[in-house]
Amino acid sequence: MSNSALELILERAKEDEHQASMALSNARNERDNYLVQLQQIEQYRLDYCKQLSARGQQGLTASNYNHLQKFLTQLDETLAKQKLAGAQFDEQVKNCSEFWHEMRKKRRSIEWLLEKKQQERKAMLDKQEQKMMDEFATLQFARRVTQTY
Repeated sequence: MSNSALELILERAKEDEHQASMALSNARNERDNYLVQLQQIEQYRLDYCKQLSARGQQGLTASNYNHLQKFLTQLDETLAKQKLAGAQFDEQVKNCSEFWHEMRKKRRSIEWLLEKKQQERKAMLDKQEQKMMDEFATLQFARRVTQTY
């Protein structure tokens, strides 16, 4: 495979790695946003419970209590759904991270292969140059020997 073909493959691998990195970053941001939202809901529930307790100390009708309790149950259900979604966000981050690592490994392998081919080419050129220098030295020696006779 020629160096130019390998360089094209390397550029594609770099682009794939960049896209995987962007996907990982997006997945992490989505998870972070989810965690902030979850924390806000939990804080809202806590504040609501404090408010319910304060109102209860002042006296509540059964109807008001049932209404407030029903709302608290809905908050609990929302929190439960949010926590289930959290596992999906974590899984998405894990998958994106694994894919990014694969793309990084692929890029590094191509870079290694390209470097190896360049080293082999350099070694071949060095060997050719040495051979030419040896031939030149041999010719010079032969000329000197011929000139002295």
